[in-house]
Amino acid sequence: MPYTAPIADIRFALEACAGLWDLRGRYPELDEDLLAAILEGAGSLASDTLAPTNRTADRAGVKLADGIVTSAPGFRDAYEAFKQGGWQGLAADPAYGGQGLPRAVALAVMEMMHSANMSFALLPMLTLGAIEAIEQHGAADQKALYLERLVSGEWSGTMNLTEPQAGSDLGALTTKAVPQADGSYAITGQKIFITWGEHDLAPNIIHLVLARIEGAPAGSKGISMFIVPKFRDEDGARNTVRCIGVEEKMGIHASPTCTMAYEGAMGWLIGEENRGLAAMFTMMNAARINVGMEGVGVAEAAYQKALAYAKERKQGGALIVEHPDVRRMLLTMKAKIQAGRAICYATAVAADSGDRATEDLLTPIAKAWCTDLGVEVSSLGVQVHGGMGFVEEGGAAQFYRDARIAPIYEGTNGIQAIDLYGRKLLGDRGEAMRHVIAEASKHGGALAAAAHELAHATDHMLSASRDDALAGATAYLALAGDVVGGMLLARGIHKTHDAEQRALYHVYEKVVLPRASAHLAAVKLGAHALKDHALSDLA
Repeated sequence: MPYTAPIADIRFALEACAGLWDLRGRYPELDEDLLAAILEGAGSLASDTLAPTNRTADRAGVKLADGIVTSAPGFRDAYEAFKQGGWQGLAADPAYGGQGLPRAVALAVMEMMHSANMSFALLPMLTLGAIEAIEQHGAADQKALYLERLVSGEWSGTMNLTEPQAGSDLGALTTKAVPQADGSYAITGQKIFITWGEHDLAPNIIHLVLARIEGAPAGSKGISMFIVPKFRDEDGARNTVRCIGVEEKMGIHASPTCTMAYEGAMGWLIGEENRGLAAMFTMMNAARINVGMEGVGVAEAAYQKALAYAKERKQGGALIVEHPDVRRMLLTMKAKIQAGRAICYATAVAADSGDRATEDLLTPIAKAWCTDLGVEVSSLGVQVHGGMGFVEEGGAAQFYRDARIAPIYEGTNGIQAIDLYGRKLLGDRGEAMRHVIAEASKHGGALAAAAHELAHATDHMLSASRDDALAGATAYLALAGDVVGGMLLARGIHKTHDAEQRALYHVYEKVVLPRASAHLAAVKLGAHALKDHALSDLA
């Protein structure tokens, strides 16, 4: 489906809202000309190569036969173009063939990929997580063996966490690792929901697998991480890991979601024994920011589709783009997309700058608020299309179907809300959030009023019992996301005075920020209300 990279909006969010150029000292090789060239090149790849495959790939899906997954039509050429362009290694270490650029710039490129073809973009997104985990936790020989080929895109990577009986509760996983005489481990178990776990686009797939070494402590304290290649390192023989199923899903039909069987597969420990969660969280944090960006990307594609339809569809003697309610929907879509874009980029800039407190605070907001945004905006896109939105022929339905997975994987949005409360808010007693509140308050108007509600909500969350706080955690994250998004947009328009961005901020001010009082009421709901008025079904 047609897609045009919104480079002006991306640059505004990167530069004016997220503060990309604050990184000049750390990344002296990055300047305006290089940034422009990267964004233009990625935009061309997304619009000319990836977007044309989106609809056909969704319809064709993938095929599994004899353990081999055949990718959707057009993906082989698209992946070759992606690989040859060096896009996988934008932010990777130059020692392994990367370009050493900020993650924020690589994230902007991934936004365009997700807009153009979300199913395709999941392949390089998972490889990014594998690269980061091996960079940060791998031994020198593991880095030498795997990183250059992953960074170049020659090989791809996966993340193998979930098991049939162990979803978010990783302490319940049962995949076992048995030490071997040669220093390797025999990995046995089954993993489900493995994105791009098997495919025909790369000659080798490097699986990062959570397993429990025999005799390890029970629960999450006994989990280790292993590198398990599809083809073994020493002799190139096929490892004993195979895909035994591909899920039939609501959306992302062209992304193979695999059930993987490990049958004594040869693997190598990454990091220390029983410290696998540290390596896992490296991958998860990278994935959560990227999944947040995924929500923004699919929302942008849905917006472009809805806008084009509204400009050609007549109703009541006028184009529907002139109807006030349709304009309300379109403007709400665009304003929230720009806020979500700014949140994701600001999270990446914080990571690039080493501002751990800001990165930690924003990561669950970026993941949850922006993926909820993807669902909301793609749903509005269906609504703008009317009946044509509900039928597959119209094209809007695919964005809604694709967007719906993002609030679920890489830690459900409920888990993100718990994380924001339990690890971030309680961890520093609200200090990082109060910095956000203070900056938002300086801008006055509806943003200051929403920040005031967020301050009350923060006080409540810090003083409430755990059960009461958890009952309001999702509403708290939504409120925090609304304020952070507004704060970043306000920061941007005060730096550049861009007329179109200022108009978007005013829409956000009138449509989004007034919801703060309703969010505050939900924050204060209390666990007792959920029990006192529960249906008999929940007893």
